[in-house]
Amino acid sequence: MAKLINETTGQEVKVGDTVTTFRGDKGVLQSFSEPHKPSSTGKVYVKFEGAEWSREFYPSVIDCKIVDHQFS
Repeated sequence: MAKLINETTGQEVKVGDTVTTFRGDKGVLQSFSEPHKPSSTGKVYVKFEGAEWSREFYPSVIDCKIVDHQFS
């Protein structure tokens, strides 16, 4: 099972946690999708205050990486 890890702190980031983009925008992590092949980074889904839907980003936008033991 994959985990979302903050690259700076090394701490696991979980669904429901507040995350900050490289632009300083804060939102709530809604979910993430695991990489589908070794060269993929996967995606994270973040909902910002006042938004109706989550937005999709690469994990690096929120200073994270998805650690997937299948491709490690």
